Amino acid sequence: MIPRYSTPEMDQVWSDVSKFARFLEVEILATEAHAEIGVVPAADALVCRQRAPRVDEAFVQAIVEREAITDHDVAAFVDVVQAAIADDAGKWIHYGLTSSDVGDTVLCWQMTDAADLLIDESGRLIQTLLDMAHEHRDTVMIGRTHGVHAEPTTFGAKVALWALQVDRDRRRLRAARDTIAVMKLSGAVGTYSNIPPSVETFVGAALGLRPVAATQVIARDRHSEFLYACASIGATCELMAIELRHLQRTEVREVQEGFKPGQKGSSAMPHKRNPISAETISGLARVLRSNLLAGLQDVALWHERDISHSSVERVVLPDSSHLAHYVMRRLGRLLSGLVVFPERMQTNLDASYGLVFSQPVLLGLVSSGKSRDDAYRIVQRNAMQAWDAGTDFRQLLEADPDVDNALLDDAFDLRRSLSNLQVVFDQLQAIDV
Repeated sequence: MIPRYSTPEMDQVWSDVSKFARFLEVEILATEAHAEIGVVPAADALVCRQRAPRVDEAFVQAIVEREAITDHDVAAFVDVVQAAIADDAGKWIHYGLTSSDVGDTVLCWQMTDAADLLIDESGRLIQTLLDMAHEHRDTVMIGRTHGVHAEPTTFGAKVALWALQVDRDRRRLRAARDTIAVMKLSGAVGTYSNIPPSVETFVGAALGLRPVAATQVIARDRHSEFLYACASIGATCELMAIELRHLQRTEVREVQEGFKPGQKGSSAMPHKRNPISAETISGLARVLRSNLLAGLQDVALWHERDISHSSVERVVLPDSSHLAHYVMRRLGRLLSGLVVFPERMQTNLDASYGLVFSQPVLLGLVSSGKSRDDAYRIVQRNAMQAWDAGTDFRQLLEADPDVDNALLDDAFDLRRSLSNLQVVFDQLQAIDV
């Protein structure tokens, strides 16, 4: 991932140094497991552990140079490790294993750690949303459907629904973590032909990963589930970002992204304060969705394995981990610095001449004895006149002989419209923070 959209924590998970350190640990553990059952001399396993090379940038560079000869990254890794051990004991490194045993186990290990970071970050985002939802529980605004004024709501209710959705995404991340917290050391076609199952069990227990039946590779539906969880949280963040982008439009201006000292909104127009964080989130969510498609295409491999998936995964798995982490963090910062304009929200609500109360009027007329169609036509003709003439909706209704004015106070009562919002906030209690 390019530095602009990476995070330090995720960098550590997906760096080459981290990857090859994990490779080495799997190899040493496998050697120790073989020693447990008497295949490898215990003294040799101890030598492998004690003389295991330090994995740093120089070690990674040595692998790169060796790979230029072997044209195989795992084979190059094994050669460099054995040379570093510099003892006959080194011959036991990679004993009975195939490259995918090590590579797939490490990849799942990395995804598991990445999932832990994503779960933690989603928890922080949920807390930010919960705080904002309660703060603005009674901040009245217009609800919009099809981009058109519908009925009153509150900004807190809108944010509460976001919190519930991120909580669902966190459950998806937890499920994906369980799905990819697996490993395999079962050989070239998964039959344990040259490695006992006990070795796999030993290594899996040491790593906290669950051994699973496999071909030469772990089934890629697991990886695509992880990518779906990343894409889903990206889509949820984009849902919020698009809403905030709309609410920041000059004509709406109900919220505004924070603007730090010295910041410039435009190189040409000094007045500009653009919704750059929300727009960045929208863009990166597209990449996350595209990566999911690539991951799904990796599920179908030839026979017991080909490598058509490998090149794809070197890009999409770390990138999706980074992007999901970055997007949540960027959104958290956006929300923490968001400026909310309650007065502007009220002004916008009032801008449609009271038409947001059309349904309560309709229901009041029905309750007073009119047929639904007759009531609808009465309300509709007055609503259209209010729109066309820019006239107060209630005044038109009061002048209409077909309308009982006694029902209008209740119909136009904002408190009545919002009286049951607590149902939404009660559901927040089920969120584990």
